[in-house]
Amino acid sequence: MDLPFDTSEYTNRQERLFAQLPESSILIIPTNDRKIRSNDVVYPFRPNSYMLYLCGWKEDEGVFVAHNQSGNIESILFVPPRDTKKEIWEGIRIGVDGAKSWPASNASSIENFESEILKMIGQFDNVFTILGVSNSIDNIAKEIEGIKDPRPIIDPMRRVKSSREIQYMREAAEIGSQAHKFAMANATPEIGEWEIQSSVEGHFMNCKSRWSYPSIVGGGENGTILHYNTNQSVVKDGDLVLVDAGCEVQGYASDITRTWPVNGKFTEPQREIYELVLKAELAGIEACQNESSWVSIHTATSEILAAGLIELGILDCTLEEAIGDPVEFNGPYRNFFMHGTGHFLGLDVHDVGGGRQGDDDKGPILEPGMILTVEPGLYFSSWRTDIIIPERYSGIGIRIEDDILITDEGPVVLSSSCPKEISEIEDIVGSGI
Repeated sequence: MDLPFDTSEYTNRQERLFAQLPESSILIIPTNDRKIRSNDVVYPFRPNSYMLYLCGWKEDEGVFVAHNQSGNIESILFVPPRDTKKEIWEGIRIGVDGAKSWPASNASSIENFESEILKMIGQFDNVFTILGVSNSIDNIAKEIEGIKDPRPIIDPMRRVKSSREIQYMREAAEIGSQAHKFAMANATPEIGEWEIQSSVEGHFMNCKSRWSYPSIVGGGENGTILHYNTNQSVVKDGDLVLVDAGCEVQGYASDITRTWPVNGKFTEPQREIYELVLKAELAGIEACQNESSWVSIHTATSEILAAGLIELGILDCTLEEAIGDPVEFNGPYRNFFMHGTGHFLGLDVHDVGGGRQGDDDKGPILEPGMILTVEPGLYFSSWRTDIIIPERYSGIGIRIEDDILITDEGPVVLSSSCPKEISEIEDIVGSGI
C-alpha cells in the first residue's frame, strides 16, 4: 500500500497544525471503526479523512498520536500487528514494522494503545482529539477532563489544496464526467434507474475508483427529491432523469450532477427550466473568483433563478420580494430551490470549512487552491400540498453541478468534459458512443 503523497507533505501538514496548537499539546487522531451491515458482514471500510490528511493510514484500527513536548513534533502510529490467522481470511496487514515507513516518528501495536496513551496524556497540558469516531477513544476520553477538538484548526488547512491534491481531484472529476457521459450514451426510454446507476458506478470501478457517496438516479418525479437514492423505478419515455454521482481518487472526491431527457429530446417546459438552471449555474461559476465571498456564489445563482421564476410566471412579485432577506434568502423562490448553491470538496464530498462561519454572514473568502461545487436546481413536485405547483412544470426536477477550482486567473471547471449544453445532451443521449 503506497502513500499518495511524499512524506514531506504529511510532515508539513503536521508542522502547520502544531504551529497553531499551544505548547505542551498531544493530538490523538483515530480512524473510523468498522460498521456492521448484518450479522458478520461489515460495510466496506473507508478511513477517517483526518487520518488520511495527517498521515495517510488507510487500514482500520489505526490511531495517530503526535505531541510537541520537547519543542519538536514527535509522533507514533498505533496499528494492528501482523496476524497470520486473520490475514488468511482478510488479507496481509502492513503491521507495525511496515508502519514505520509511514510519516510518523515511530509505530507500535494497537494492542498497547490504551496503556501507553494513558501514560502519555498525563505529561501534557492540552489534549486534542476527535470524539464520535472511535468507540475505544470515546471510552478513554471519559477519563480525561478538558479535551479539545482540533478540527477548528485542521479544517481551514484542508480548504486549500496542494498541487498533488488538485491532481487527484482532477482525476476524480474526469472519471466522474466520463461515467455520466457513458450513462447518457447508453440510456433509452424504459430503462431502470438501477441500470443507469450501474453504468455510472461500473465506470468508476473500471477506473479503479469507487463512489464518493451513494449515487442519486431520479427519473421523472423522483428527480424532485433532493437525496433520492432508492433507484428502483423505470424511467418513462418523455421523463427527465437526474443523476448525482461522484467518485474518489486516493480519498479525494468528485461530485457531479446532470439532468437529461431519457429519450434524448427536451420538451418545451423541460427546456425552459433547464435553460434557467444552466444560466444560474454559469453565473455561480463566474462568481467563483479569488477574494470573493462564499455567499456571493449563492447570491449570483439566486438572483438568476428568482428573476427566471418571475419571467416564467411561476412567481408574481418583485425580484427583491422573491429573494427575501438578502442575508437569509428566505423569499418564495426558495419553494423551488431549497438547498445551497454549493459546498467545498476534498477528502469529504461535503468537505470541511464551507458555509457561513460564526457571525460572518458572507462565509469564507475564496482563494486559489480551494475546490467547491456549484449546483443550483429547481424542483416542482406534483405531490406537494404546501405550495401551488404550475401544471406546465409539474414533476420536473433539474439540478446541474460542476466541480470548480479557484485560481488567480478565474474559475476552472474540473468537470468540464461532462456535457451540459442542451445541444450536447441531445446529441449524446441514446447514441451508444
